[in-house]
Amino acid sequence: MRSVTTAIIGCGNRGGDVYARLLAESWASVTHLIDPDPARLKLITARHGLDESACCADWDAFFALGRVADAVVIATPDDQHVQPCLMALSLGYHVLLEKPVCLKESELDTLLDAEQVSGGSVTVAHVLRSTPFFLALHEVVQSGDLGRLVGISHAENVAFWHYAHSFARGNWRHSPPSAPFVLAKSSHDLDILRWLAGAPPAWIMADGHQHHFRPEARPVGAAERCLDCPVAHCPADARRIYLTRPADAWPNTVLTNTGTPEGVLEALRHGPYGLCAFRGDNDQPDHISALIHFENGVQATLTVSAFTHDNTRTLRVLFTGGEVRAQMERGELEVHHFGRGTVETRRFDTHGNHGGGDGGLVRGWLAYLHGEAAQPTPLAQSLDSHRMAFAAERARASGTVQRF
Repeated sequence: MRSVTTAIIGCGNRGGDVYARLLAESWASVTHLIDPDPARLKLITARHGLDESACCADWDAFFALGRVADAVVIATPDDQHVQPCLMALSLGYHVLLEKPVCLKESELDTLLDAEQVSGGSVTVAHVLRSTPFFLALHEVVQSGDLGRLVGISHAENVAFWHYAHSFARGNWRHSPPSAPFVLAKSSHDLDILRWLAGAPPAWIMADGHQHHFRPEARPVGAAERCLDCPVAHCPADARRIYLTRPADAWPNTVLTNTGTPEGVLEALRHGPYGLCAFRGDNDQPDHISALIHFENGVQATLTVSAFTHDNTRTLRVLFTGGEVRAQMERGELEVHHFGRGTVETRRFDTHGNHGGGDGGLVRGWLAYLHGEAAQPTPLAQSLDSHRMAFAAERARASGTVQRF
């Protein structure tokens, strides 16, 4: 099988650490790297045995080369997705586009229109559809064995430490330039709800606020940096979040390129991840609930919260003839059949990024590029998740029901 040649635009955690690695492990080769950070370029270049001629500091320089690969992965910051995607499509590239695809709702149609007139395609990195866990849940819905789908109760449990890392201290602490919390964290989940419901959304309402990660909740006596802080048992203590984890694994790979404990400590002394999570340098809500009504009558609720112990997803899927209780972290589906009076427990491997979804998505995308499978998710359907997220943010801000 001919190797698919790929360029990685944005060599951070998702582009350089996840997608580049998974592509190289599959039937693909990474041929070009694009990133403004020389240290990241040097690191990822060495991993893939490339030389400086394969590297560009910006996407303008890369696209000026013409079409030099089969496909591109775009994993730049949230506010830098649209322009390189449009440029890639204009050259006929197939694009794997990290979510969220854009920060302006009007840009959804811009991307869709550009794809339709190009010779390429856009596949949004909605990785949850590719997990064994959600594939099995979707199969239960499609089988009709439990009757007609009525409702879905879905909780994305962000975990207290993950929120502190990404939304109190990290790249997603401000919107803009990053996406709103519900879009940045839950476009995956909204996509899953759309997929399970099997219909476009009709209307949505939502509410949510920043309850805790604010200056008035700062522990008494807290220092500016966690390394200097005398407060005991603070859940957001950076020492607890980072120093107890391997230095060469996520989330520490976001802090430093060194992969060493010394590098992590240096980042905590001088970088944003060592600052107090309650200093007020963030504006994202930490708890949101939404109610979604789909065109076929299915109703779904989505709760996204920082105030959870586990970083996982839990669901109750309700049918006229049964119920499924699902827990992603455990890889467990509990299928209750009312008529038969039976309970069946199914278990799945959840190893790998996003419960195996990252690897599944990359393999599915490559199979699509080889003409051996359908596109993992058509762009028009993927964008419904973003339309729901933008509408949810408007509903949260205005206290109104948003219709599609």
